[in-house]
Amino acid sequence: MVKDGAVLLDVRTPEEWGQEHIPGAVNIPVDDIDGRASELSKDKPVVTYCKSGMRAHRAAEALRAKGFTVYELGGIGDWDTTDC
Repeated sequence: MVKDGAVLLDVRTPEEWGQEHIPGAVNIPVDDIDGRASELSKDKPVVTYCKSGMRAHRAAEALRAKGFTVYELGGIGDWDTTDC
């Protein structure tokens, strides 16, 4: 999916992002989604992730309400490069 142009969106805090993140991902903390959604393109699907999946789900719901196509990876530990 990412190979096809989807955007990986890490919705964890900048501190968590600094410790570990998926290469190529964009970091917009879940609490900033409403104010920063315009940084994303509605022309590309968005794949959300966080540590466990809870914040990724919240972010996905907010983005869907704004008209984005969103998929939920869940937690960063669920990342598998062979699938994307």
